[in-house]
Amino acid sequence: MKIAVAGTGYVGLSVAVLLAQHNEVFAVDIIPEKVQLLNKNTSPIVDKEITSFLDKNASGERPLSFTATLDMEEAYAGAEFVVIATPTNYDPKKNYFDTSSVEDAIRAVRKVNKTGWIVVKSTVPVGYTNGVRKEFNDDHIIFSPEFLRESTALYDNLHPTRIVVGAPQDDTEAVAAARKFAHLLDEGAAPEEHTRTNRDGSTGIQQLIVGCTEAEAIKLFANTYLALRVAYFNELDTYAEVRGLDTSAIIDGVGMDPRIGSHYNDPSFGYGGYCLPKDSKQLLANYNEVPQNLIAAIVESNRTRKDFIAEEALRLVEGIDNPVIGVYRLTMKRGSDNFRQSSIQGVMKRIKAKGITVLVYEPTLDAPDFFGSEVTHDLDDFKKRCNLILANRWNTELSDASNKVYTRDLQKDVA
Repeated sequence: MKIAVAGTGYVGLSVAVLLAQHNEVFAVDIIPEKVQLLNKNTSPIVDKEITSFLDKNASGERPLSFTATLDMEEAYAGAEFVVIATPTNYDPKKNYFDTSSVEDAIRAVRKVNKTGWIVVKSTVPVGYTNGVRKEFNDDHIIFSPEFLRESTALYDNLHPTRIVVGAPQDDTEAVAAARKFAHLLDEGAAPEEHTRTNRDGSTGIQQLIVGCTEAEAIKLFANTYLALRVAYFNELDTYAEVRGLDTSAIIDGVGMDPRIGSHYNDPSFGYGGYCLPKDSKQLLANYNEVPQNLIAAIVESNRTRKDFIAEEALRLVEGIDNPVIGVYRLTMKRGSDNFRQSSIQGVMKRIKAKGITVLVYEPTLDAPDFFGSEVTHDLDDFKKRCNLILANRWNTELSDASNKVYTRDLQKDVA
């Protein structure tokens, strides 16, 4: 089967590689350098499994039917499914996702392919898919949310927690297409996933075919719950630090309750990255004229946490003439190359607003400065020059300067 994928970010590239195990896949991007890298079996993003799959494709050990291209007509013509995984950044002025890239992709597909099924995987507002079906008078558009983590996107596609596809439930053809697409994702998953036992006693990968709008809501509510969990443990940590208590001991005790669990509970400078900040804000926007307190509180809690971290950093350099505060890595989490909406940036802005000099150590950033702050790749020099080092995530390479490091990360044994 011929399948096209629009966009080669974490979502698009991981889906393209997954599907290319059993189908002919064309991955479309508008950036020539990314296309060139992919056709040399080199991943343009940090993802261990994607790199491994492309390496094995190059060696012939695990062949993929995969082609990256700038040519949209070549990719879209004759494709049975076209997956749209283009970026939908949140626009704070409009209080809405910018979905123009999705609409542009739909138009490009329909120029050369009138009947193929378009599967939107970009994150969109609740109600969006039904809206574009009407706007384009196109009943061959469905929606499938992704539940992937950056830097482990292909792993998460190989080992999915669930597969969700949204299609109008009164449209039998669309529901059939949704089931077929779910099967394609299931087929690409790791073999052991097809025999796993679920909590309800069923076996295999759990699949859910629901309405388009329900599928969109599942995505936003899932990510906002994760943001809630991050915010909760960050507020727990704020309380512990202000009261002089042991955060680890409290979290360990709380997590022993099986209803809570000992996962996703490591304090940070705030939730960040591409999904949680924008998805929680979009869900809040979707609550217009709907009573709520909690969703707004989640968004506000993340601002409060960054305020607190910045205030603590400023307190620690009080009395030092012309202090330099260092930022160790701009990335949102370990193993990621993504700076987008990382919580450390919010902390930086607050510190710089007080006139404090900020020095950034970010080895993946090929630029002399980052929004006016000097960037260095020399870690030893960075440690010497800084009076205080902010590390959203700890790394053992900071051990010899631990007396200068301020972090709320509990995982101190990670390299």
